[in-house]
Amino acid sequence: MKEKINVSEIFGSHVFNDSVMKARLPKAVYKDLKKTIEEGTELNPAIADVVANEMKEWAIEKGATHYTHWFQPLTGVTAEKHDAFINPTDDGKVLLEFSGKELIKGEPDASSFPSGGLRATFEARGYTAWDCTSPAFIKETENACILCIPTAFCSYKGEALDKKTPLLRSMQALDIQTTRLLNVLGNKNVKRVSTSVGPEQEYFLVDEEKYKQRKDLIFTGRTLFGAMPPKGQEMDDHYFGIIKPRIEGFMKDLNIEAWKLGISAKTEHNEVAPAQHELAPIYNSNNVATDHNQLLMETMRRVARRHGLKCLLHEKPFAGINGSGKHNNWSMVTNEGKNLLDPGKTPHENNQFLLILASIIAAVDKHADLLRMSASTPGNDHRLGANEAPPAIISIFLGDQLEDVVKQLVTRGEATESKHGDRLASGVHSLPAFEKDATDRNRTSPFAFTGNKFEFRMVGSTQSISDPNVVLNTIVADVFADVCDRLEKVEGGADAVAMEAHEITKELLTEHQRVIFNGNGYSDEWLAEAERRGLPNLRSMVDAIPTLTTEKSIKMFEKFGVFTKGELESRVEVLYEQYSNTINIEGLATLDIAKKQIVPAVMKYQRKLANGVAELKTVGVDSSVQEKLLEDITANLKDLFAAIKKLEADIPEAQALESEAQARFYHDTIFTDMSAVREPADRLEMLVAKEDWPMPSYGDLIFEV
Repeated sequence: MKEKINVSEIFGSHVFNDSVMKARLPKAVYKDLKKTIEEGTELNPAIADVVANEMKEWAIEKGATHYTHWFQPLTGVTAEKHDAFINPTDDGKVLLEFSGKELIKGEPDASSFPSGGLRATFEARGYTAWDCTSPAFIKETENACILCIPTAFCSYKGEALDKKTPLLRSMQALDIQTTRLLNVLGNKNVKRVSTSVGPEQEYFLVDEEKYKQRKDLIFTGRTLFGAMPPKGQEMDDHYFGIIKPRIEGFMKDLNIEAWKLGISAKTEHNEVAPAQHELAPIYNSNNVATDHNQLLMETMRRVARRHGLKCLLHEKPFAGINGSGKHNNWSMVTNEGKNLLDPGKTPHENNQFLLILASIIAAVDKHADLLRMSASTPGNDHRLGANEAPPAIISIFLGDQLEDVVKQLVTRGEATESKHGDRLASGVHSLPAFEKDATDRNRTSPFAFTGNKFEFRMVGSTQSISDPNVVLNTIVADVFADVCDRLEKVEGGADAVAMEAHEITKELLTEHQRVIFNGNGYSDEWLAEAERRGLPNLRSMVDAIPTLTTEKSIKMFEKFGVFTKGELESRVEVLYEQYSNTINIEGLATLDIAKKQIVPAVMKYQRKLANGVAELKTVGVDSSVQEKLLEDITANLKDLFAAIKKLEADIPEAQALESEAQARFYHDTIFTDMSAVREPADRLEMLVAKEDWPMPSYGDLIFEV
């Protein structure tokens, strides 16, 4: 009989969450800490020792021997340095101690993480600072049990060296400006506004033994070679299909591990591509959701190994079939629990919602370049603009209902009605008839309104969701601030403020309606239409990076204290370096695999085939078919060798360049060279016998799981 899972018992069991704190901390300490967490007040250092001691005792009871300040440097992955709780005594024994000072502050080496010039090699000191708004947790692996304390990571001079610090700053900025807006509109009870995020995570699972035979997957996370199998995803039979038993076992264990960590893993299913799957959590506060997503990706990789699987999180592990994204579902919630993006049943009458909607539309239009940048990774360049993911052009899908309301406001100056969904009529009497949503969904839109939230669909599967949320929070705060500046000058009371708010709504929608598009984002017609509208089309990460340091961007980020000019410049350097390093590794791996595996294997098969031709001729048998095959192999091998030489010559030239020039050379030249190597290699895979090919095929990887 299968073991039953008591979800309510295990959920959050490894988290120093509110219920644990309430039970273990003195009432005054709990109240003080709770106020900091919920209201953003300054942390009282006097309570740190009490919290640290109870956190230590709780962790030891769970089996923890070490603690770590868990942080998120600019590498895009998490970092940790483990310290034992032990403190030696004079009699040769140890005490288990953990002080408030150790809880609040840590000191990892700041010079060994990417800083984009903020830190010199000799400037080693950096600080991790406890983020009490994200609960500590126990990370339990096969070999360790560690108390993890979420922290921010800053330089000695206070510059942000991580993903968390700017996110917290942006959340604070949006909180201040949204609360300010609601207060001026008459909602005086609103004291705080938080952003709520639910990131959907797509991923691939392949057999670990087959993975180990693919050096390209090992070195780069994606296949640099591989001919398409006879069947891909064209039958649409994997999407929402029956989950294989081996994958079910993985998903079961993943859910258990996620639930222990308080990650509200909710929805799991097969995705479009063979061997591709998705997991979606319930919404959480922006900061916690970001931490949880980082934890989830790490947990996916760890749990996969238990099942003899390898979890691939790259945006495009396999050319020719769909890649993986991470839909970032974003909304705003007041301290009273009201979702500010809920339009209600009659959105045309919901003036507060319409002003907020118009402001978000304006923010997306004004800062489309930054939003595009926030979803930029080397891997995501393979997805964006293809017929599987949103185009690289930023646009907003509102759906029929809201688009009609916007049209009324722009053309007539007021909206007098809202479209409503009809009843679903299936034609079968026994099936229930129910009211449909007023709006369909649009999977080709980068930024889509989906009922009571916006879904930013461009984000790459490997990314920290900090980047897109930092931008989204800040650009919306920017427009809210401008709106507040106008409304706060209005005299004449609430009616006058309401009239001015209505005028601002109309103005913003009229000025920024060009970014609204409900049609097919995959079509060539949209590319032409977007160009006519003047919407930016940043086709690659290298094209998008400079948007971080435009005069407009620097002014906005500094205005709200999210980034300084120096921090933005540092991130530009880090991003160029990361792009160049990624393509450099891919280029070197392409050479390594082609020269050491593919060419020798093809030459060996070529000799085998030539010997066969000679034997057939000796006995007087027609060998024209074999000779033609040998001729095709020889021609493709010649093309492959020439492409290898070109890539081999260009990589040193790329390595000699720096910063933007280097990244552009990798994008324009090295990437093209790699494709030129791959083309004849993939043709050769279809000519050489399977048993003689040096690595598992696409079919082996995606269908034999």
